[in-house]
Amino acid sequence: MAGKPRLHYFNTRGRMESIRWLLAAAGVEFEEKLIQTPEDLEKLKNDGSLMFQQVPMVEIDGMKLVQSRAILNYIATKHNLYGKDIKERALIDMYIEGVADLIEMIMYLPMTPRDEKDAKITQIKDRTINRYLPAFEKVLKSHGQDYLVGNKLSRADIHLVELLYYVEEVDPSLLANFPLLKALKTRISNLPTVKKFLQPGSARKPLLDEKAIEEARKVFKF
Repeated sequence: MAGKPRLHYFNTRGRMESIRWLLAAAGVEFEEKLIQTPEDLEKLKNDGSLMFQQVPMVEIDGMKLVQSRAILNYIATKHNLYGKDIKERALIDMYIEGVADLIEMIMYLPMTPRDEKDAKITQIKDRTINRYLPAFEKVLKSHGQDYLVGNKLSRADIHLVELLYYVEEVDPSLLANFPLLKALKTRISNLPTVKKFLQPGSARKPLLDEKAIEEARKVFKF
């Protein structure tokens, strides 16, 4: 029997958080090998574990996978969260790329210089309520089903709900005019595997703070 997947990353969200979400939603228990010092990162580089000298890296099924999209694709395919055919997969890919666009903006907000932060928040709010959330609300309204694609849970739903939690951290009122998205968030959050991940003490990481940013600077030496 294969062991648990082992996740190599920092004690932050970053590009590993969507992987944590997807594994948790699939009901897969995993271990984390946190990178806490420059030496931890150098060891992974020197022993050949990082193909492109960067993390995230996930040890799974005898492989050491890098590149977050490749990791997510593998997990989603393995656990039947990637559609039933190439058309559904194309839709899922399209939706998650849209999710990624907005998540990236929010992810890097804590690292934005203070004199630029207000402008960045304004931009995020504008994109959220005028571009991204209306698009996903329209998808759900167009077919009247519980999930984005094929009326079946997929990685698109999981990543979108992850985004909705991030959006609420920016401003909870941003979801006010999107009832179908709020219903999707509740639906996914109540799945037993996701509900467990959302509990205090789980592997889910908190919002990036100054301490975490400083720790990352020490590891990367910048």
